[in-house]
Amino acid sequence: MKNKLSLTVQIGIALLLAVLAGILLRNQADFVNHYIKPFGVIFLNLLKFIVVPLVLFSVMAGIISMNNISKVGKLGLRALLYFMVTTLFAVTLGLVVPSLLKGFLPLIHIAQDTAESIEVPQLSVMDQIVNMFPNNIILPMSSMTMMQVIVIALFFGIAMVHVGDKGEMARKVTLSFNDVIGKILEYIMALAPIGVFCMLTPVVVDNGPAVLGSYVALLLLAYLCFAIHAGVVYSSAVGVLGGLSPLRFFKGMQSAMLFAFSSDSSVATLPYTMQCTEKLGVKKDIGQFVLSLGATINMDGVAIYLGVASVFIATCCGIDLTMSQYLAIAFASTVASIGTPGIPGGSLALMAMVFASAGIPVEGVAVAAGIDRIIDMGRTVMSITGDASCAIVMQKQVGDKI
Repeated sequence: MKNKLSLTVQIGIALLLAVLAGILLRNQADFVNHYIKPFGVIFLNLLKFIVVPLVLFSVMAGIISMNNISKVGKLGLRALLYFMVTTLFAVTLGLVVPSLLKGFLPLIHIAQDTAESIEVPQLSVMDQIVNMFPNNIILPMSSMTMMQVIVIALFFGIAMVHVGDKGEMARKVTLSFNDVIGKILEYIMALAPIGVFCMLTPVVVDNGPAVLGSYVALLLLAYLCFAIHAGVVYSSAVGVLGGLSPLRFFKGMQSAMLFAFSSDSSVATLPYTMQCTEKLGVKKDIGQFVLSLGATINMDGVAIYLGVASVFIATCCGIDLTMSQYLAIAFASTVASIGTPGIPGGSLALMAMVFASAGIPVEGVAVAAGIDRIIDMGRTVMSITGDASCAIVMQKQVGDKI
């Protein structure tokens, strides 16, 4: 069919229909949750089921295609450096903007005695390093511990290259499975508009058209920072370092960004991000490696929001943050953003850790949780856009050398 609508248009229509259906069905929450939401869950489950084999085989296939371990190391180190720099920009932005505007923020009373009890994880840099290495090859895959899955893929991919001709059969099987998984992704992505509609409609029903409510300041702060980060950091990176027009970049990423917004999962959006970057000129092996890595450790959206939420809740509690508290938030947010699962709601427990590190009442997480899903949509868009910008930059900087 020549006039078939593009995936971007289909997802956009699904988003609009979901909002309309959610408003019309406000009084039919049981119907929506029992007969519409399950299809959204099925679609998200399909994406989650393919994510582990996608990352596992794409990373291995990327290493095999490069056929040179030193080149893999060069690409990996540059990508890590890029992610670290953009994350530092993200955290700084998340602290500076709300601090400048805090005189305009509304004060919300937080009743600490009635707030939800949230377990605070004690994370450190060494904890993160240790947790990267699995002690079981099956458990990381069943629990979707993606950093450990990537480490497994790196070991197998590097070994297949090192053993030379003896690893030819393993290389052929790996590349064959990679192609099969790609075909399964095509089947799943064809269901995207239906999946988006069924995932988003219950969100609108639960929150209503006046979803911003008393949280409007926090929402506006977060999305303002997201827009600044994308418009300044990512645009500069793809334009200056990637040699690509920022307008073309954002236009090319539309379908992935729309899906990320509706699915609320950077991991589930990975196949769409790969598809978009390939159309923008990124080699498949580079895209598979960089994007799989980014989906696990690059969470700029989370880093921004942890900073914004910290300043916002502190202001609402009447706390004037000191420089040492700002530094504590910056450090904890950076560590926490790297450890955030790429799934819906993955940042709430880590937000408690960030609050605790700066002496902000942990009960404030219960306040932020009220609109976490709405903000998480924007966070996810930021994270996958950052991954894609890195792929564009890596293609330009080292693509011809790999």
